[in-house]
Amino acid sequence: MSANVKKMLVVQCPSELLSITNNAIINPQDFPENVGHIVVSTGPQQHFVFTVKPYVDIPSGKLALNLCQRNWATLSVGQEIEVQPYNFDQNAGYLCTIVVEADYFTPRRYTTLQPYDTDELAKEFQQQFSGLAFTVGQQVVFQIEDKKMLRLVVKSLETVDITAIIAGINAPPEKVTMGRCWCKTVILFEKAEQSSLNLVGKSKGRVVCQSLINPDCNFQNIGIGGLDEEFSIILRRAFASRILPFEVLTQLNIKHTRGILLYGPPGTGKTLIARQIATMLNTSREPIIVNGLEILDKYVGESKANIKRLFADAEEEEKRLGPNSGLHIIVFDEIDAICKSRGTITENSELLDAVVNQLLAKIDGVEQLNNIVIIGMTNRKDLIDEALLGPGRLEVQLEFSLPGENGRLQVLNIHTATMSENNKLSSDVNLKELAEKGKNFSGDVRQGLVKAAQRIGMNRLFKASNKFEVDPAAMKKLVVSRNDFLKALDNNIMPAFGLSTNMLDQLFMGGIIIWGKPVTEILTNGNLCIQMARSMEVSGILPVLLEGPPNSGKTALAAQIAKNSGFSFVQTCIPEDMLDLNETAKCEAIRKIFYNAYCSKLSCILIDGIENLIDYVPLGPRFSNLTLQALLVLFKKQPPLGHKLLILCTTSNRRVLEEMGMLSAFTSILHVPNLSDPGHLINVIKDFDLFNKAELSSLHATLREKRFSIGIKKLLSLTDLVKVLEPKYRLPMFLSKLKEEGFLE
Repeated sequence: MSANVKKMLVVQCPSELLSITNNAIINPQDFPENVGHIVVSTGPQQHFVFTVKPYVDIPSGKLALNLCQRNWATLSVGQEIEVQPYNFDQNAGYLCTIVVEADYFTPRRYTTLQPYDTDELAKEFQQQFSGLAFTVGQQVVFQIEDKKMLRLVVKSLETVDITAIIAGINAPPEKVTMGRCWCKTVILFEKAEQSSLNLVGKSKGRVVCQSLINPDCNFQNIGIGGLDEEFSIILRRAFASRILPFEVLTQLNIKHTRGILLYGPPGTGKTLIARQIATMLNTSREPIIVNGLEILDKYVGESKANIKRLFADAEEEEKRLGPNSGLHIIVFDEIDAICKSRGTITENSELLDAVVNQLLAKIDGVEQLNNIVIIGMTNRKDLIDEALLGPGRLEVQLEFSLPGENGRLQVLNIHTATMSENNKLSSDVNLKELAEKGKNFSGDVRQGLVKAAQRIGMNRLFKASNKFEVDPAAMKKLVVSRNDFLKALDNNIMPAFGLSTNMLDQLFMGGIIIWGKPVTEILTNGNLCIQMARSMEVSGILPVLLEGPPNSGKTALAAQIAKNSGFSFVQTCIPEDMLDLNETAKCEAIRKIFYNAYCSKLSCILIDGIENLIDYVPLGPRFSNLTLQALLVLFKKQPPLGHKLLILCTTSNRRVLEEMGMLSAFTSILHVPNLSDPGHLINVIKDFDLFNKAELSSLHATLREKRFSIGIKKLLSLTDLVKVLEPKYRLPMFLSKLKEEGFLE
């Protein structure tokens, strides 16, 4: 060890006054008076330079450092370190520029948007820290006016040759990692990311303006075709002002656009472009996407609270960060469901009017938010309240019409790109020719056309025999040809044609758990129903009912069967989609679903909770006889010649359907049971790592001695509940919940 190296112990600064000097506090006897700086060594290649300040009350052999200094050097109180003097060259090491990143020392304590003049801060910095040594990455505590404390982090340093300056030579600055502050040093302040600190003035550091468009964004990669112009309009009118600095916005008195309305026929790309906004913009925050009907509740106050909850994060961040707040995007799909013109409806008018008023207050009220963009989507602009369409509300209104020939060509290019890359698209396919056909086809229908052509091509894989066999030779040679596309066009591909794949995926988002033989049998019988629907001669309709207790997984199994069918048209009919319809309108909506299904040779309709669809309530009993009769008629009505329809229905009340005379309308009835066998229950929960082997054995023994019955959906919710507990509490809580909720005797 060198004679100048001393072993010292790290201690806290004895006072706040000494802490804010950002000096290393030492006893005067530890080093000679001419030592102005020391270097602290904490390991190989780990050296930190501090400016020292003698203080007689510090015991000899102790080195007092403030919290920022200890954090920077990764030191802890009581740690032994090696310290030795450090000398700068007489005319070197003087800094011409120091760039620091600033934030409040305790950010959560401050929500004020008071501006701080960086020119004044730079002068104060000079007064407090002139002569101090600084290193890139160093943390500094800085006391400013009104006794607030800032935490500064040194981001970059530049030095000049003092000798050259004295000699009158124009020496360029050089980047360095360490140097000394002096009277001519320029101090630049940059605001830390997500900080609420409001900096103004000439000494404000360089502000990097991000490109509005993500440079990695590619319209083809994210599946947007024919919508370049629409997206360009959205960017210019709704997001362009958000890349300008706050000072420029203030000087020009520019108000951000806070609302966009996308309207037009179904399938024209409104939802697609809204969902891809976050992908196309440089923002890390995912947009909040909500369906209009999800807002509604039978209680007016709860519906208003649902609106408030959507804006809660944006409000909190606006109060905390002000103009520095990030952008919050809220997407309302089917906004016409909650924003109908006030006073034009009689049922639930108070509820819907309250929702509109609450939304107006959030967008353009007294406490309006500047860090939000509302994107509303609708097929019926005429239904929306006029107040929402005014300036400052949904002021950017963009119509999405059916794509032109160039747009249709882009859609086809997107959906056939993978086939082309893998040589699965025949050379005789002319996409321009296909784009010319069906001028009223939306982008969704174009996608359905490509999928239909692919399915026709895949049919050549199967051998003509009594068995379900695939021809390996045909598999290697498979390409989708022009004739496949023409056949798909001939199969009544209509403008309203589409697939409810997104809805199906939501219905069994967690997947299907094969917990035992009952599930396997249901899926097997479901596949038999699919084959029956396919093999029916000429035409026919096949209604199938999945019945069982609540939460037994009927909806998920029905959705899985529908997806397994591979039919061209798959549509869902869910009661919640018809909450705002009266009896007549509901019957018309159901009839339209069946009518659309007839546009395809092979179609499937999934009706979830059929007793809810007919408005059955046990008190009375009461139900909608008009809806019931409409369903009975549609279940018996044969599709057009050559068309086949598979209807999958679910119910939790078989007895009610029997009393209504509806049970006889179903060709096949599949029972979906609860889990009542210990082995079945263990099969479900053993893959969740909730219990160890001993606990599983104990649970199995307990269930074997008692009777229990629980639906798979309810069981999964219980596993989510106990998953958050410590392992030792999980099994007792699990058994307790089974007993409390009546699933275990």
